[in-house]
Amino acid sequence: MHLQIKQANIGYNTTLISDVNADLNLGDVCLLIGNNGVGKTTLIKSILHQIPLLKGEICINDKKVKHLSVKEIAENIAVVFSKSVIPQNYTVEDLISLGKYIYYPFYFELKKEDKEEVSHIIEELDLNQYRYTLLKNLSDGNLQKAFIGRALTQNSPIIILDEPTTHLDEKNKVTILKTLRKLAKEQNKLILFSSHDWRLAKEFADKIWYIKNHHLHSGIVEDVLLQHSELTNASLFQVNENFVAPKIIAPDFYKEMLYSLLQKNFQKDLSSLNFEFQNNFWIISNDSLKQQCESFEEIVNLVKTIY
Repeated sequence: MHLQIKQANIGYNTTLISDVNADLNLGDVCLLIGNNGVGKTTLIKSILHQIPLLKGEICINDKKVKHLSVKEIAENIAVVFSKSVIPQNYTVEDLISLGKYIYYPFYFELKKEDKEEVSHIIEELDLNQYRYTLLKNLSDGNLQKAFIGRALTQNSPIIILDEPTTHLDEKNKVTILKTLRKLAKEQNKLILFSSHDWRLAKEFADKIWYIKNHHLHSGIVEDVLLQHSELTNASLFQVNENFVAPKIIAPDFYKEMLYSLLQKNFQKDLSSLNFEFQNNFWIISNDSLKQQCESFEEIVNLVKTIY
């Protein structure tokens, strides 16, 4: 368990979120959602130990955050806040290079491999044409991408982003979130990001932390969405062009949920499988298999055993 919250009350003088029990592992992508003022940013600052807990514990890799130094927290967590101070006279390359500050003295020169990593991230975020552009001359969207690039170069096992897609158009949202998901899966990073747009969960996140009525509801995306009727009527992003869908017989909302789940987790041809929703259960079948699943988590685990 890499990030664990145990019986925590989170807030300033009064509790915003009570009795929080949640955990995330390396490789997980988790979306933190909730209305304005419910405590999303407060929760993030509590994980960083910028705000002390009112009760309970937060642990990183079984170590209590309150016992870690600022440097140790930075080595474990890279963070991007929605409102960041813009360094004057810095270019995109300068800012992204700053992600290495925890490994060197204040004044440092990047090694060859560091420069290559910075260049790769600049290209990955489609910022190559702005490499030497001053930050003050960037659009809000490209500026946000540059700050995310700085977090990526920090090479911490956990990356936390507070509203990372606020100023981004649809294309750049997809670019950023596909990059974060790829990073989580290929480099075994834990990604936690907050947003008002819960639609992002179905295409990019494995888990949801949903703050509602002073409680944190957590679990696999599709199961949490179906437990809360207000989280409905999403429109899909086009994420995986190579995905070949199976036959799905289900009400439209359940069908859309399953399609998103499979597209997100399996870049394979699943056309040999049949999924049918009957009496609150999913029946999964092909020529040699017929099995019943109660949750989307069970479906993912089953398909993994087949492929």
